Amino acid sequence: MKTFSPVYIPVGVPTFHLESAQAQFDASVALLKSIDERFAVPEKMLLNLDDLRAYLDTLTPDLIVFQNLTFANAAYMSEVLRRFDCPVLLWTLREPVIDGGRLRLNSLTGAYSAANTLRAFDDRSFEYLFGAPGEERSRETIEAVVKAAALKKEMRSLKMSAVGHTPQGFGFGRALDSELMNAFGVELEAIEARELIDKAKTYSDEEVAAYLEKTEQMTCGLDKTPEHNRIDHARLLKAYSDYVREHNIGALASRCWPDFFTAFGTPVCTVLSMLNDEGVAAACEADIYGALSMWIGMQLSGGPVFFGDPVSLDEGENTVTFWHCGAAACSLARHDTGAVVGVHPNRKIGPAMDFGCEAFPEA
Repeated sequence: MKTFSPVYIPVGVPTFHLESAQAQFDASVALLKSIDERFAVPEKMLLNLDDLRAYLDTLTPDLIVFQNLTFANAAYMSEVLRRFDCPVLLWTLREPVIDGGRLRLNSLTGAYSAANTLRAFDDRSFEYLFGAPGEERSRETIEAVVKAAALKKEMRSLKMSAVGHTPQGFGFGRALDSELMNAFGVELEAIEARELIDKAKTYSDEEVAAYLEKTEQMTCGLDKTPEHNRIDHARLLKAYSDYVREHNIGALASRCWPDFFTAFGTPVCTVLSMLNDEGVAAACEADIYGALSMWIGMQLSGGPVFFGDPVSLDEGENTVTFWHCGAAACSLARHDTGAVVGVHPNRKIGPAMDFGCEAFPEA
């Protein structure tokens, strides 16, 4: 994947207070570079269409931060939009002085013109920021937009896998490869769950010993699981791990019930848990959109995320309780218990993860 390329496009006209505009330009460049060194910035303010066009000729943007240093008419935004189709943050500066006299910048009026142009071009959506470069809110907004735009680009190199099909009545998690490619740029391949089950059955105890040891190191109480289930878990873990590595899978959604109980005798829950800790977003019940949501959460948070069902509401506390059968990443476990292994709550077969998640200061 090519490097993420955010760009800064500061426009204006020379009939306003250029000293004020220059100060805002310098401060904006410093802010953007402190957020992401990859920001492309012009050597000077873009105060006419010729300068704008010359600058645009050098760009292949993945994100545009379009700033009205002063008022500028719709021709400036039109020139940008006729060339590029990528996320846009429209940034309006505060008027530095309001004293009843001549406006120094008139950035806000320029933003109205730019926003109207954005809507005229296929009703394009955009993010918006009103604030000076020295304000903390400006930094926070730009940081969030940069993260989202970088993630959107990275998603176009993501390869997902559907391991089996959703159960009857669970079609909300089902996805077509063409849908994912069109909406997100994500590649989706498919494999039947029985293929990985059959592969797992071919491994000897010696071939899966390292996988069993790894699970033992990351969990608590695995020794209480019957030996044949422990070994079969390790076989499944090797089958999934090899498949993910050989096919460059970044996220997967796996069918789980009833196949792994009826055709294999051991649940896939703890396999998915281990994959999540290894950085592969792994959802159960073949929920492709759930797996994609997990992948997005993992990229933004820098760690595994929990995939669960909303099972309870407390209006007084304004809280929602989430729960799921047993595929949470071991690293999410409460520190006082560790990643406890139990059995699947419905089928009473293990290993399946059985712990509460550690509290975090913010979500």
